[in-house]
Amino acid sequence: MNAVIYARYSSDNQREESIEGQLRECKEYADQNGITVVRTYIDRALSAKTDSRPQFQQMIHDSATHTFEAVLVWKLDRFSRNRYDSAHYKRILKNNRVHVVSVTESISNTPEGIMLESLLEGMAEYYSAELAEKVSRGHKENALKAKFNGGPVPLGYRIDSEQHYQIDPVTAPVVQEAFQRYAAGESIRSIIESLNARGIRNSRGNPFTKNSFQTLLKNRRYLGEYRYKDTVIPDAIPAIIDPDCFDAVQRRCEIHRQAPAHNKADVHYLLTTKLFCGKCGTMMAGESGRSHTGTVHCYYKCGTRKRSGKEVCSLKPVRKEPLEQFVVQTALEKVLNDRVIDLLADKLLEYQSQENTRLPVLQAELKEVKRRIDKLVAAIEQGILTPSTKSRMEELEQQREELETSVLQEQIETPPITREQILFWFDQFCYGDPADIAFQEKVIDCFVNSIYLFDDRIVVNFNYPEGGHPVSLEEVLSSFLDGNGAPKKGLLHM
Repeated sequence: MNAVIYARYSSDNQREESIEGQLRECKEYADQNGITVVRTYIDRALSAKTDSRPQFQQMIHDSATHTFEAVLVWKLDRFSRNRYDSAHYKRILKNNRVHVVSVTESISNTPEGIMLESLLEGMAEYYSAELAEKVSRGHKENALKAKFNGGPVPLGYRIDSEQHYQIDPVTAPVVQEAFQRYAAGESIRSIIESLNARGIRNSRGNPFTKNSFQTLLKNRRYLGEYRYKDTVIPDAIPAIIDPDCFDAVQRRCEIHRQAPAHNKADVHYLLTTKLFCGKCGTMMAGESGRSHTGTVHCYYKCGTRKRSGKEVCSLKPVRKEPLEQFVVQTALEKVLNDRVIDLLADKLLEYQSQENTRLPVLQAELKEVKRRIDKLVAAIEQGILTPSTKSRMEELEQQREELETSVLQEQIETPPITREQILFWFDQFCYGDPADIAFQEKVIDCFVNSIYLFDDRIVVNFNYPEGGHPVSLEEVLSSFLDGNGAPKKGLLHM
């Protein structure tokens, strides 16, 4: 598993761990769990209460490159101190298949916090979808006119004042050269090294990599084809590559495509960062293998065993699909009943009130100021006037206006969630498709805290406190592989 480290230090709190200390503990965690650190992002003397953090924003942007699967932080408050912002950015990372991992805290934050954050993510997703629908209508109109709809401009093109594609006389020859050299039999590595050595950059302004170069070779815009979602308009933009050259390149790409690597890249391991080896405690990672018949099988394997061999840790790899199905179905069985939902709704409301400490303080101050105003008005009505009465009233009215503004601003920034909204959110899980990957991921992220795998059993810890006992691993695997459904309810870990 590849990961990056994000470290942050606030100069106003000298008791916080130094950047060096955060990096050291994150690297130690990575070494212990077989995680490869590919980059570090550091913001110095910046607060997590704001998202104006250059390195943080760069990390969020880089997550779209799919070069790492996790973000390691010393503590979760290094990532964000605002749960609403945290939910927003974690959702972006999740869409890019990236998880946030705290290396010094428990596997997750408080159970109530996790569910509240998932609820916030769901609400954000709803409003985002509503906004996206409105934006999509405008993009659809642009597409019908073959206009630019945002995003990186493909190398070889520029966008004119009317948002139409035009050939860039500077970079278009680079595209033609790349296609011609590859069609003639030159390797991707050779072409990339040549272009980078000449200082030529891709559409994002970065040096070429294998992935960005392959993306360029497959871009059908170079044929003059305009594409936006399901809208395809041939000969809508100026062509850079002729059809014969483009087809020759595609044939060669198909011949040299590495099927095992391709299949592995498309696999989404839902239990990443939540599944641990019961023997050595190391995080388990996904891996795939091909049988003698050519069938690809996906497993979860102990990081220690993967790194050091079975002599160090003897836990055998476990099939991906039955394990994930069991976890999802068990989580749904444990959560989707009226008693548990009511209990969780109460806890979420309680947690929400405890978390937002600023709003109650502002409301209390506002109440006190209004009380003083009322007393002053009563004194005036009784004929008790002093030279300072008017100035004192003006002062109190000014305080009241400022506090009312602050309360309103706080309510806008962190809007309270009602019990009805919470119950509606839980209700969505009743109608979800257990076969849908996105739904499975949502269930696991929200309700599953951690999973410990042993040779003979599996222990699932959920994000709410209920006792129980483990389930036999043999029972899990045989039930789902044979298509017999979930194990007997008496064996489920609650």
